[in-house]
Amino acid sequence: MIERLVHVGNVVIDLVMNVPSLPVRGGDMLARSSQVTAGGGYNVMTAARRQGLPVTYAGAHGTGPFGDLARRQLSEAGIDLAQPAEPDVDTGFDVALVDAQGERTFATSLGAEARLTRRHLDAVRVGPTDAVYVSGYGLVYPSNGPAIAGWLAGLPGEAVVITDPGPLVADIPQAVRDAVLARTDWWSANLREAQSLTGESDPVRAAEALYERIGRAGVLVRTGPDGAILRERGRPAVVVPGFAVSQLDANGAGDAHVGAFLAGLAHGRSPVEAVRRANAAAAIAVTRSGPATAPTAGETDAFLADALAAR
Repeated sequence: MIERLVHVGNVVIDLVMNVPSLPVRGGDMLARSSQVTAGGGYNVMTAARRQGLPVTYAGAHGTGPFGDLARRQLSEAGIDLAQPAEPDVDTGFDVALVDAQGERTFATSLGAEARLTRRHLDAVRVGPTDAVYVSGYGLVYPSNGPAIAGWLAGLPGEAVVITDPGPLVADIPQAVRDAVLARTDWWSANLREAQSLTGESDPVRAAEALYERIGRAGVLVRTGPDGAILRERGRPAVVVPGFAVSQLDANGAGDAHVGAFLAGLAHGRSPVEAVRRANAAAAIAVTRSGPATAPTAGETDAFLADALAAR
C-alpha cells in the first residue's frame, strides 16, 4: 500500500513560450503567449497530489528568485520539502518552445537541482509504504546519478520505486542505469524512449524487452493518444487504450500520466485500472496550455464517466 510519494527528481523553472512554429536557425519570432512557472519534477508531484496522494520533494533547490518561485509553488500545491535551500546557487531553468501542434522543444540551464548528493538523500527517511520517483534527467547529472543509484539499493524492500527515463535516457551512464534498473519496480517510458532502450519499434515488443531487463513489478510504455502498453509480472503485455481529444499542448502529459498512475496504485486500483486512469489524466492535460496541467481526481472521475457514457 502506497501512502506517500517521495520525489528525488528535479524541480526547475519553465520559461514557456507558445510560438507558431520553431524559429529557423538565426531567425527571430514573437511568441503568442508566455509564462514563467515551476516545472520538471513539479509536474509529476502536482499530478499525484491532485489525485489525493501526499508528496515530499527530496531533491535539491536553490537560493535566488527561481528557487523562491519553486518553493512558493510547491507550498501552494501542498508538497512538502525534505531539503533546505542550497546556498550560493539558484534553481535552474529551461526555455520551452511550444508550437501550434502542441509539441514542445526544451533547452535547460542547470542549477541547484543538479547538485544532489548522498548527504542530501541519506537525510530522507523512506518507509515501506512510500513510493520513490526517479527521473532520468537527474540520472544524467554527474552528482545526482551515482548518489541516487547507491541510495536506492538501501531502501526498504517494500518501498515502490518508479523510474521515468526521460528523453536523455541514452546519456545515462550505464553503471547508473543498471543499478537503478535493478531496484526499479515500475519503469514508465514513452515510445521513443522505449525504442531507444530496446531497439524494438513495436510498442508491445518494446514493453516485453524492457520487462526482461527489470523483472520486478512491471513496465509501462506510453503511446500518446493510443494509450499505453502495460506489462506486469506474471502477465502478458496488454494495450490499455487512450482517449481521443484535441491536443493543445503536450508539455507535461507524461508527467500527468506517471503521477496519476502512482495515485491509482495508492488508492488500491489494479495496475490496469491505474493505467486507464493515467491515460485519462494525460488526455485532459494535453487539452490545457502550460506545463502543470494535470487534472484533479474529481475531473478525472468526470472525464471517465463521460467516456463510458459515450460508448
